[in-house]
Amino acid sequence: MTTTATEKFSYDNTIVKWFAWATVVWGIVGMTVGLWVALDLVFPQLNLGLDFTTFGRTRPLHTNAVIFAFVGNGIFMGVYYSLQRLCKARMFSDLLSKVHFWGWQLIIVSAALTIPFGITTGKEYAELEWPIDIAIALIWVVFGINMFGTIIKRRERHIYVAIWFYIATFITVAMLHIVNSFEIPVTFLKSYSWYAGVQDALVQWWYGHNAVAFFLTTPYLGLMYYFMPKIANRPVFSYRLSIIHFWALIFIYIWAGPHHLLYTSLPDWAQSLGVVFSVMLIAPSWGGMINGLLTLRGAWDRVREDVVLKFMVVAITAYGMATFEGPMLSLKNVNAIAHFTDWIIAHVHVGALGWNGFLTFGVLYWLIPRMWNTKLYSSKLASAHFWLGTLGILFYAIPMYWAGLEQSLMWKEFNPDGTLSNKFLDTVTHIMPMYGLRSLGGALYLVGVFIMVYNLVKTVKTGVFVANEAAEAPALPKAYVTHGKEHWHRWIERRPIQMLVLSLVLVAIGGLIEFIPTFMVESNIPTIASVKPYTPLELEGRDIYIKEGCYTCHSQMVRPFRSETSRYGEYSKAGEYVYDHPFQWGSKRTGPDLMRIGGKYGDAWHYNHMYDPTSMSPGSIMPSYPWLFERQINWELTPKKIAAMQTLGVPYPAGYENQAVADAKKQAEGIVANLKKAKVQEVTPISPDDEIVALIAYLQRVGTDIKVKPVAEKK
Repeated sequence: MTTTATEKFSYDNTIVKWFAWATVVWGIVGMTVGLWVALDLVFPQLNLGLDFTTFGRTRPLHTNAVIFAFVGNGIFMGVYYSLQRLCKARMFSDLLSKVHFWGWQLIIVSAALTIPFGITTGKEYAELEWPIDIAIALIWVVFGINMFGTIIKRRERHIYVAIWFYIATFITVAMLHIVNSFEIPVTFLKSYSWYAGVQDALVQWWYGHNAVAFFLTTPYLGLMYYFMPKIANRPVFSYRLSIIHFWALIFIYIWAGPHHLLYTSLPDWAQSLGVVFSVMLIAPSWGGMINGLLTLRGAWDRVREDVVLKFMVVAITAYGMATFEGPMLSLKNVNAIAHFTDWIIAHVHVGALGWNGFLTFGVLYWLIPRMWNTKLYSSKLASAHFWLGTLGILFYAIPMYWAGLEQSLMWKEFNPDGTLSNKFLDTVTHIMPMYGLRSLGGALYLVGVFIMVYNLVKTVKTGVFVANEAAEAPALPKAYVTHGKEHWHRWIERRPIQMLVLSLVLVAIGGLIEFIPTFMVESNIPTIASVKPYTPLELEGRDIYIKEGCYTCHSQMVRPFRSETSRYGEYSKAGEYVYDHPFQWGSKRTGPDLMRIGGKYGDAWHYNHMYDPTSMSPGSIMPSYPWLFERQINWELTPKKIAAMQTLGVPYPAGYENQAVADAKKQAEGIVANLKKAKVQEVTPISPDDEIVALIAYLQRVGTDIKVKPVAEKK
């Protein structure tokens, strides 16, 4: 019998430290912006009358900061710590670790410098423009090389369950990001989505839903499978359940994106696929939750005493709640009530604040003392953080659930004579107290984070950081001999590249089956002869609409419900969106749907409304847009935009880019004449070059390509 010599090496804690502090810093930034966004809806004056502080600009800044900065750095913190120890090997390359860290931080800074200034693709959770998209892909590849290099040089033959989730995360996020980011550049910071209308909506929510699945869920499940057993000092409850959980989850999740598009213009068969697979998701999701919670069997007494375990238990419970509610929301009868309301905001934040937030806090409280070779400064402060955070989640979620139900009921309420009972604005003013309570919940949660920061800083000051943690383990034998019958899954676990390929195949199947018919079968997106491309001025106005983030509050999708057709007009048809790059269906109605806004009001109404929304809609919480009356359109870009649209298949005549500016100015002069005729009080001397003129042109066009009967909302 021969023995393998033990090798001495060290773990790199420095990269873990960097990502840990980045998690904390960006968490504070993202959550502070989130609180500001919430307060914007209670006190509209907090928009400050500045373009980069409006809700439409700060809301996507908040979502990107929390998802990609806070959670993203939290993922890398946990992966870099756990992967080294699971593989019994230092990271493959210290240089790649540093490139990954600084590259990711530069991407975050780039997002912070572009989104508030209206440099956006207009696609939720994918707002970053094409140069940053390329940078994300490159840095993600750096992360992948570093991860797989570490796995390949491991000293532990068995690839633990947490690593399965890391592998699936890497390959699926890469696929999602690349496919959804196909766009045609116009300038260095302006592009149009390669897809249009229904197809763009399908791709976007395939990405959007699975960004939740494979960025906010699967890597955190990997962290759960590593840190929960470590913290509890207990083995994972069931190895077999972890196998079922992993493979079923990654296969089923990818199909569920269409449940974000129920009752829309997406083909019914695609909607039904989304519903079926969403309901099926309950099984693997709860399998993971059960596996996590039952890991504590025999250790529940410790939960009362160990604040880190409290964070972990609430995190896993929040995961279970969110992954039960998600499939329920995908049922058409429930979706008809909840979609476009604040119910969805509550649902999302149970997952974000409970699952991602609390699990991250638990990992930080466990990691920092160990890397500084000391004890946590104060368990009492950590406990205070736990209870403040828990109260914050409750004060956030419960009012939003209530607000969402109130919104839906008020939108759908009819008088005995068959007319709508409520104006849309009535639903907004009615739920303002809930918005106030939501802000209180966010404030409590953020105060808890500041307590954590103080606690961690004091902890660090009592210890000495161990940059290179000494370790030793025998080298991995070149030959592998089995003794007796081996579980079939062990073959896959010993082969990371095969696991990568198999994961890619499984996650690609659902997308391909949904995409191919939608893109290749013409009957899925029937054309409408009367639908024409946007005029150059309308295209400029649409770009302004996207730049201002109007899609964060307004949808452009009238669903086939009596309440919606009575309020807005004819329900939306798939063929109406064939020239929309990107689509603008929205996901939340803080303001009314705008699909049939064209021709509903005069040019003067829009002019006054954009300068002072309360002048046209008393009680409105919409911010004003005074800069639109001062800034002028950059006509030099108009021909480039037309040329880009021609490349995308929009049927402008050959050479039309040379005529576009003249046509745009002619149309603009007509709008200016209408405004002067209406004797609007001019903010500044009205010019055909003003951005407000282009925006009016776009709003007057939306939804007018098919003949519909005008609908007057209840006064």
